[in-house]
Amino acid sequence: MIKAIATFLDDKKIEYSRDYALKSASSFRIGGSCAIAVFPRSENELVGALEALDGAGVRTEIIGRGSNILFGDGSLDMAMVFTGKMNSFEIDGRSVRADCGVSLAALSHTCAEKGLSGLEFACGIPGSIGGAVYMNAGAYGGCVSDVLVSSRAYDRKTGKTLDLTEHRFDYRHSVYMEKADLVCISASLVLKEGDAEDIKAKNSELLEERRKKQPLNYPSAGSYFKRPEGYFAAKLIDDLGLKGTRVGDAAVSEKHAGFVVNLGNASFDDVMRLEELVKGAVLKEFGVELCREVRVIK
Repeated sequence: MIKAIATFLDDKKIEYSRDYALKSASSFRIGGSCAIAVFPRSENELVGALEALDGAGVRTEIIGRGSNILFGDGSLDMAMVFTGKMNSFEIDGRSVRADCGVSLAALSHTCAEKGLSGLEFACGIPGSIGGAVYMNAGAYGGCVSDVLVSSRAYDRKTGKTLDLTEHRFDYRHSVYMEKADLVCISASLVLKEGDAEDIKAKNSELLEERRKKQPLNYPSAGSYFKRPEGYFAAKLIDDLGLKGTRVGDAAVSEKHAGFVVNLGNASFDDVMRLEELVKGAVLKEFGVELCREVRVIK
């Protein structure tokens, strides 16, 4: 099956790699391998690859920059489609159109240089615009749904455009999370005009705050748990004295209790067992059920 897919990709000159090591593709630096990884450079290549994989019945996941993902260990009998090479964007006045693989942080900085405000919250987020739309990514009081106008989607049958109301945005949620067959291809944003120096100064301020508060010296997938309604996950974990709690090489960060970090050679199982330990302790002490923000693929 995979051999036939590889032949198709060769014919279409779509880049791919067999038995691809996933550890290097995740900011967590955890994971085994997948049977085949595909790296489309355009919408046509993405759709063509997905049609071939779907037609062959190959389980397939779409990955942006791998910054909010925990991959399983061992050999995963599936395909991963990485969109990082779909990285074109256009800026016309206050309007921005970006392919799904565009770096969110890089786009934030480019817009700042052009005096466009609205993406300051994203200046330190290491994900892609497609991943950001998928989960309504946000930080420091801002999120993607504040600036998104529409996104172009592929529903494994045809392309279509979703307007803002169709995204069903909520906290760390969108319609893309509800419908597995729906793939974000590009996003259209509208920003506000502002002073470039003021916007860049705000970016610098937020980046410095991030450096002070987050454990950037260890691999992680960002905030591990969603914010429970009425609470802050990090505070609940910190109040229980769980900073530094460790299972294997997976640990609750000493610097920020909302992060699970890889101290060197953490496995998928290490992280899962640490997650259950933390969730169980918080539920027992506070009656609050923590939900994982990180996307697990195993």
